[in-house]
Amino acid sequence: MTGEVFVPGLVGWASAVAFFLLLAAMALAFVRIAIGPTFADRVVGIDLLTILLVAVCAVYAIKVDEPAFLDIAISLALVAFLGTVALARYAGRRGRPEGADPALAEEREP
Repeated sequence: MTGEVFVPGLVGWASAVAFFLLLAAMALAFVRIAIGPTFADRVVGIDLLTILLVAVCAVYAIKVDEPAFLDIAISLALVAFLGTVALARYAGRRGRPEGADPALAEEREP
């Protein structure tokens, strides 16, 4: 591990461009979270933001040649997936009365 912030050569330029593009995408994700009119828009924005953070970890791991950051990226991706599943379950249960069974509601509707 060299620990250099500015890596010369093609890897340095590619990582700088990747960081800039990821930063721009994160700004757009924050806008989606802030102005998303529905709960689903905000959940998608948060999911996009976590995916972009995984990408930042991966690009940084390549830039500094330190594979430990890939472990962080994998862990973050797992936590993000579990968070998205939990928010999807919460969104699916919103608006239903407590204890209502969705299978029974489908049987009653023709």
